[in-house]
Amino acid sequence: MRTGGGSLDIDKLTEPELVDLNSPIAARLSFLQQMRAHASMLAFSLGERVSFPPEGHPVPFGVITKYNRKSVTVITETGQHWTVAPTFLTKVKPVREASSEGGQVISLPRK
Repeated sequence: MRTGGGSLDIDKLTEPELVDLNSPIAARLSFLQQMRAHASMLAFSLGERVSFPPEGHPVPFGVITKYNRKSVTVITETGQHWTVAPTFLTKVKPVREASSEGGQVISLPRK
């Protein structure tokens, strides 16, 4: 097995050793995936407006209603429930906020 900075040569392991090694590797990979999903979820709040790009469908807009283990539940404006990985979500700014940012009002002279 691995000690210090050495590498593991799996070609020298027996089948029972490989089976024993598989379980902790699978568990570690699952844990790392869950940690990435959790970190992505922290960027979003319940009740926040989001959009996401489902394959083969138009981009829906909705609100985050629930955190799951690896995903969030989004209810769209049309009432559909979607379970979405947080890495696919994009925050949606309210129209009032989006239109006021960086915009200028120019008064034109009247004739």
